Amino acid sequence: MSGRILLLNGPNLNMLGLREPEIYGEATLDDVVALTREQARAHGCTIDAVQSNHEGDLIDALHRARGTHIGCVLNPGGLTHTSVALLDAVKASELSTVEVHISNPHAREAFRHHSYISLAARAVIAGAGIQGYAFAVDILAADHVSRKISN
Repeated sequence: MSGRILLLNGPNLNMLGLREPEIYGEATLDDVVALTREQARAHGCTIDAVQSNHEGDLIDALHRARGTHIGCVLNPGGLTHTSVALLDAVKASELSTVEVHISNPHAREAFRHHSYISLAARAVIAGAGIQGYAFAVDILAADHVSRKISN
């Protein structure tokens, strides 16, 4: 099975390992990318990694991935709670999307308890640290195999 998976990380995730390690841990974004690439490789897939602090860049990446990728692992960062535009882009991409959060937003401030992205997500993984990204790849790869078998 081959397939491309979009790994999309939103605002401030470039600061992983530096920003609030008591919440997000000490792993860096490079560690996240390496982990997802390793997990994808185990399924015969590849990862195209994008991180941006700009909402429009994330939307553009989703638009470009439509029809070329089997799915998206998305950590929207703070845009989770605010961006209808990012939700609309996930829907428009028609990609199976797994929403990932390193911390558990439901154990944090009340404003973090709502996710616009969850309305379009295939699954949501929260509070599993960076291992959640590997779980997300597993879900997308399994979905891809299921679609191939049913076709």
